[in-house]
Amino acid sequence: MPLIRIRFLVPEAGKTALDAAHAVADRPFGNSPGCQRGWKSAEENKDYQVMKQSLVKRFLERVAQVRILVVGDLMIDEYLWGCAERISPEAPVPVVDVVKEDLRPGGAGNVINNLRTLGCFVQVLSVIGGDSDGERLVAMLGGERVLVEGVAVDPQRLTSRKTRILAGHQQMMRIDREQRRDISPEMEKRLAALFCDQLPDCHGVVISDYGKGVLTPGLLAEMIRLARDRKVPLLVDPKGRDFDRYRGAAVLTPNRKELLQAADLSPMTDANLRLAGHRLVRSLGLEALVLTRSEEGMTLFFRDGSERDLPTQAREVFDVSGAGDTVLAFLGAAMAAGLELAEAAWLANLAAGIAVGKVGTSTVAPAELLGEERRQLPGGDAKIQNRAELAEIAAAARTRGKKVVFTNGCFDLLHVGHVRYLQQARELGDLLILGLNSDASVRRLKGEKRPLIGEEERAHILAALGCVDFVTVFEEDSPRELIAALRPDILVKGGDYAPEEVVGRDLVEGYGGRVEIIRFVEGRSTTALINRILERF
Repeated sequence: MPLIRIRFLVPEAGKTALDAAHAVADRPFGNSPGCQRGWKSAEENKDYQVMKQSLVKRFLERVAQVRILVVGDLMIDEYLWGCAERISPEAPVPVVDVVKEDLRPGGAGNVINNLRTLGCFVQVLSVIGGDSDGERLVAMLGGERVLVEGVAVDPQRLTSRKTRILAGHQQMMRIDREQRRDISPEMEKRLAALFCDQLPDCHGVVISDYGKGVLTPGLLAEMIRLARDRKVPLLVDPKGRDFDRYRGAAVLTPNRKELLQAADLSPMTDANLRLAGHRLVRSLGLEALVLTRSEEGMTLFFRDGSERDLPTQAREVFDVSGAGDTVLAFLGAAMAAGLELAEAAWLANLAAGIAVGKVGTSTVAPAELLGEERRQLPGGDAKIQNRAELAEIAAAARTRGKKVVFTNGCFDLLHVGHVRYLQQARELGDLLILGLNSDASVRRLKGEKRPLIGEEERAHILAALGCVDFVTVFEEDSPRELIAALRPDILVKGGDYAPEEVVGRDLVEGYGGRVEIIRFVEGRSTTALINRILERF
């Protein structure tokens, strides 16, 4: 399979697409000293954002062609969700009444799930125990676009399982069941042979080291040598104090604590982090090092001694577990697709900001990536989405415990009745999605002289309202298909409808949702407004 190479928006030799965007905005990339100048104008700021969105779209168009080899420690992440409303009479500890249980692939498995959700083809190389958890893990990972033939079984090993107990979206305790001993020399040779066989078909390698014994020094050295010989980018999420074991890798992605431990520096200051980053790039012969800095974003350290800061993209931070896996997956996929490291890191930073807004180890869907990038566009552009993207956004919101509210209508000649109706609808939940009838649909419903305002203008006016989270235009006369795609928790209609007349009521109530009727403001309607205009003019 030929190596995919992609280049985006490059106006001059040696410049990346984001370099070009920053040049348009007359602002250096990042937030390091000297990089605080403002935009030249609001219009150029928008051009910069549009260039970034183009990068996201073009990457997603090509990512399905990318094949990634994932090597590392596999484990099961178990989540026990419940309520903690009393203290145990046996000891001064909270009692958690479990209401839901969830099993997910963890460790390298979370990297695999991120890549699969992104659309990559994934090959897996690892070792599991000869137990029921190992069988369960392979079953969870295997399937379309994921090959698990490289997962070896060692009957003497225990498959790792981490159990997290959560109440009120807070982690109360974690219980680990695992072994940390190195795999046997025979198993090491077997994995090295499998790596050699699978590497020629892959565009990139990502190594997820959780220190459970799969990634021995000998195996790491052999994989790094083979990847370098074939010029295949190999990225590592490292573990422990000894980074010499990763010598020669293309990119390492440590967090702040890991970086300072490996460089034997303290305390944790910005100056020490920067010193450690440059020192390890030189001493280990890396192409680059990507430092993940939690709420502070990322810092990139390059072989030529330069560096770049990427501020965090997160809006709300619920859980940072698994964010490093998301960064590794997106970096690996983007570099395998031919992006420059700065572009790949920007995408990974955007994805990490989405991941930490979810509870538990999570994946980031392409629609979420596009949606987050659109959110950063000036004005209401970010809120106008298509049906497929909104379906994924709504599903992601529900996994975070958010209530999705849906309403629909023509909203021609917006007036105070509309605004108060939408404000009340938004108060019923956490996310209000508005389905807007297209111009053709309005004409069929209300006559050839309507609408008075076109669908694009109506969408932008509605998107400018603070109570509206997303707007989507639908062509059908009925919103039934849109409701089926979005699966809202709460379906809202105006006071001129009886509950049994609401389109989609059976769908929503069928999966446990509900219908709410909101009374309209008396005397406020588009028809009354049109008649008043005709009378006066």
